Amino acid sequence: MRTLSLSTLAVAALVSGCGAMAPATGGKAPTGMKVTSTAFADNTVIPAEHAGVGDCGGKNVSMPVAWTQLPVNAKSVAVLLSDPDGALGLGVSHWVAYNIPAERGQLKANETGGFTVGTNVAGATAYRGMCPPVGDHPHHYVLTVVASDLAPGALPAALTRDALLAALKGHALGGQSVVGLYSR
Repeated sequence: MRTLSLSTLAVAALVSGCGAMAPATGGKAPTGMKVTSTAFADNTVIPAEHAGVGDCGGKNVSMPVAWTQLPVNAKSVAVLLSDPDGALGLGVSHWVAYNIPAERGQLKANETGGFTVGTNVAGATAYRGMCPPVGDHPHHYVLTVVASDLAPGALPAALTRDALLAALKGHALGGQSVVGLYSR
């Protein structure tokens, strides 16, 4: 049985109960947010190019991510990439991106403009490619999009994952994730 890290539980707590989706029409229930990546399907292997450079096996290319069916009042989104298996189960934050206009609908691979990049596990304001220990079982990389009622640009630069989650408390409208696997 896999244990979830504290950071994964924090995201779950943040977006739980945030089901303020678009009103149902024609008697149909709302379908909720949808998050996808053209790099991998849910619960499949992430291509190596998204891993860290050197011994990690990749090119440090950030993952493409797209979102649809956001809650009605969503003004911005945050994108988080974390490895709940990393740091001996305490989790590793690889990417913190926010102040992204909700209507944008996507971030392309290696895209860097028009949004704020927060601080990753290494203390850098950048995407940090995956790099699990050699021989570990494949790690689970959770790519999450959180919709909020905050205007793009409302949050300060260089937030860590934890600081971003704290800033989104009371402003998150919903969230969804796609999970990929990577090992070396």
